[in-house]
Amino acid sequence: MNIKEVRQELTALRKEIRYHNNRYYNMDDPEISDYEYDQLMLRLKKLEAEYPELITRTSPTQMVGGSARREAGILVKHDVPMLSLQDVFSRGEVMDFVASMQELLDNPEFVVEEKIDGLSLALRYENGELVRAITRGDGILQGEDVTENARVIDNVVTSLTDKLPYFEIRGEVYMRREAFAAVNDRQELLGLKPFANPRNCAAGTLRQLDSRITKERGLSLFVFNLQAVKGHAFATHTEAYEFMQRQGITVIHNYQVCHTSEEVWAAIEKIGASRGELAYDIDGAVVKLNRLADREQLGNTSKVPRWAVAYKYPPEEKETVLRRIELSVGRSGRITPTAVFDPVSLCGTKVERATLHNQDFIDGLDVRIGDTVLVYKSGEIIPKIRSVVKEKRPAHTTPFRIGDTCPVCGARAVREPDSADIKCTNASCPAQLENHIINFVSRDAMDIKGFGEANVRALIENGYVHTIADIYHLEEHRPQLIADGVVGKEKNTDKLLEAIVRSKANEPQRLLTGLGIPGIGKAAARELMLHFDSLDGLMAAASEDILAVRDIGDISATAIYSYFRQPENQAVIEELRASGVNFVLQDSGVVDHIFAGKSFVITGTLPTLGRQEAAQLIEAHGGRVAGSVSKKTDYVVAGEAAGSKLDKARQLGLRVLSEPELIDLAARSENQ
Repeated sequence: MNIKEVRQELTALRKEIRYHNNRYYNMDDPEISDYEYDQLMLRLKKLEAEYPELITRTSPTQMVGGSARREAGILVKHDVPMLSLQDVFSRGEVMDFVASMQELLDNPEFVVEEKIDGLSLALRYENGELVRAITRGDGILQGEDVTENARVIDNVVTSLTDKLPYFEIRGEVYMRREAFAAVNDRQELLGLKPFANPRNCAAGTLRQLDSRITKERGLSLFVFNLQAVKGHAFATHTEAYEFMQRQGITVIHNYQVCHTSEEVWAAIEKIGASRGELAYDIDGAVVKLNRLADREQLGNTSKVPRWAVAYKYPPEEKETVLRRIELSVGRSGRITPTAVFDPVSLCGTKVERATLHNQDFIDGLDVRIGDTVLVYKSGEIIPKIRSVVKEKRPAHTTPFRIGDTCPVCGARAVREPDSADIKCTNASCPAQLENHIINFVSRDAMDIKGFGEANVRALIENGYVHTIADIYHLEEHRPQLIADGVVGKEKNTDKLLEAIVRSKANEPQRLLTGLGIPGIGKAAARELMLHFDSLDGLMAAASEDILAVRDIGDISATAIYSYFRQPENQAVIEELRASGVNFVLQDSGVVDHIFAGKSFVITGTLPTLGRQEAAQLIEAHGGRVAGSVSKKTDYVVAGEAAGSKLDKARQLGLRVLSEPELIDLAARSENQ
């Protein structure tokens, strides 16, 4: 390559790596595997080694981690930098590292331990009490304060037995696979996007603004380093570990002290062989010096410590034969294809299934039943299909199609616009019924108090509810419900039945929200009912009439029109009508139209109004509340800790209102 081509490739690589860094560190939503990311970094490092004059200060090779996100919490200065580790990928590189340490130091000791796949966290203790928990952030200057979330992690110790003046340690927040599976089950139940892997889920959870969510998701912590200490002296890393264990702190387990390169490599292989038996994910093995004086002598580069490396295991992959493709329907109605193949052993576990995600993924691989496929794991417990071995393809195979019929209920299945997902159109499909009922009774929809997830599940499992319309027939089964204790004893049962009766009088926008039409939330439902006055008016409308409603686009209009023309949905709606559920708008809730045509975004914590109350105030004066800031936004109502939405509003030059200014603006018409 000539120098111009080198510059072009360097620019492209740096741009791509920065993009994936942002997806991984800041969005907790990576698009590529660790292995694929490592290959990009290796290529960049190779080019920069060949052309050192082209290295820039802002190159990803010269920087640590992501950035600190202001909206996730208060930014805190690092007392000790939270650096990355130098990655190595071969036995030869490990041997070179050990040899270089032996050349520089007198009989160095090494500790080999698991590299947990999670989110780095520093814990600061003063006089034995936990005072601050900080994410890595930019790794050098500052991270995010997540102290309240850290306090609800079960194995974070908040008070030490030995009350040292200052004690800072660093660990890795992670999720056990069992906890991760439970979280994704709940995500699917609520119709939300599942997390890609435990690391992403742990990172997103630790940055939650509500510590109750953090607690319920079951995070865990392993501590792997002493950062700083006052009031005590430690000679070695393992001595610090022993002290931590006496305080009840959970440190990396099964670590091994080694003295030779062969011992180090044997320890790495031992960890690699145990990966499939662990209850959590690891993405490598760390080799670090044990004596703290040796570490201090060698110091750090601008990005990594010189006294440690991280060995990244190569993705293990094996060939196997694909025997069938099974279709399952999730609680959101999404149809997911799963490959079932001859069992193979990967990372110590037997693997015989792997998701094929969607029709686009199947088409991209051109995978067919009977094909020989290459299955792998890349630091994750979930197996994946890398490719098809085309030269081993049997004759007369045919491309696989998911089709247009739900495999559970037989209703029509359609591909969602601008999406790879194919979904069942039957809202009463048994596979998605639980999620549908939960949405119907939720606060934003019919708001039926006492109808929690456990009660929904119990009523479905005991055969009382097959569609949302069956909710209004539960009164007919009162004696049996009480006798069986399905939703509790007589008092709780009657409370639920009374709440169901009260919900019949709700305004029809609540009912429309509860129907679960894709893309139709409470804001869109309100606009539709203000326009058509009744559910019957909406049901009779043509697509172009629906499209004329404010903020309803082509996709939503098509979804609404299609929903009301499905026989299964028509039957449920007529049953709701027969039960006395209100279909007609009685009170629009609009006082005046001073905010007509205006779009608001509410961000941060307001002094006296909750977000729902602020939204109701805006809507009562004809305004609309949106979830994100754009050029179409007229006002941003900002409270304390407003975050990125406020920043974007200022960048766009939008008008920002405080709560008193919003109230004053709304009151103008009342005083006229």
